[in-house]
Amino acid sequence: MGQVGSSASEHASRRKRDVSPSPYSLAVHGGAGTHPRTRMTDAMAHDYHTALKAVLSAGEAVLRDGGSALDAVTQAVCALEDDPLFNSGRGAVFTATGAQEMDAAVMDGTDRRAGAVAGVFGPRNPVRLARAVMERTEHVLLIGKGALDLAREAGLPFEEAEYFFTQSHWDALQETLALQARGEVDDDPWRRHGTVGAVARDREGRLAAATSTGGMTGKAPGRVGDTPVIGAGTFADNATCAVSATGHGEIFMRWCAAHEIDARMRLAAEPLWAAARHVVEVDLDQGANAGSGGLIAVDAAGNIAMPFNCEGMYRGHVHEGAAPETAIYR
Repeated sequence: MGQVGSSASEHASRRKRDVSPSPYSLAVHGGAGTHPRTRMTDAMAHDYHTALKAVLSAGEAVLRDGGSALDAVTQAVCALEDDPLFNSGRGAVFTATGAQEMDAAVMDGTDRRAGAVAGVFGPRNPVRLARAVMERTEHVLLIGKGALDLAREAGLPFEEAEYFFTQSHWDALQETLALQARGEVDDDPWRRHGTVGAVARDREGRLAAATSTGGMTGKAPGRVGDTPVIGAGTFADNATCAVSATGHGEIFMRWCAAHEIDARMRLAAEPLWAAARHVVEVDLDQGANAGSGGLIAVDAAGNIAMPFNCEGMYRGHVHEGAAPETAIYR
């Protein structure tokens, strides 16, 4: 960092600046599975914008008080999981057999610690269970009974089935099953996709990501998407970026989408916006391999990218000292 011939006082000044707290950044998404614009009423749009602003407020409160990026993304995703508007936690969609199976992950960019769960039902906030995997076990991914046993051991709150039931998602399942019975393809992104997530950079320069989902409406029992797969739907490394993805999980897994952004930044020296756009608009959008969706990402400097290749993505972001912004369509 220092230049040849710099004075001792200049070196001391640089060292002080290097360790001084710097502004925070936070981005959230409520999924690329938006209602088509033709079906989005003003009242519905208002509800989504209001919800996204509340989520940003929950996460920013942590960062404003000097909290960590990991705490901020956990809090933001909990707020998303508690809102039945979004496909996670309380608003999780239904499998083909009428069950609800939830996936979640967290990753700390400081040391690449990660925790994830798949196919769980009962814990109020699957993202907190994912974090328990990271902090209370030597593992990264737990499923089924083992994950639920850990949730109870960690004292995480559980809810009954009625808490997670939403009529709109139950009706969506019936529509999907009817389409399948007629041999028709369900191309409604609101029924097919839906995930929530958050990425953040705190004042100490730490990055973190968290993602949570109820999966795809009418999915096969036991299906797991990209959300809990580290490097596919969730990733964080302080040196490059933190990423949370949403969309066609199978394609995101095959392309290792989140990690591919890190690789393009780390190995090709691409800026965040270029790496993120290439992965979403080129890699994930190729003919037979095309995967509808998007992602949010933040880099080591606090820059944010939120590309998507579909009609819309519920999203929002805030930088320290600036007003929060939310959006749905392009």
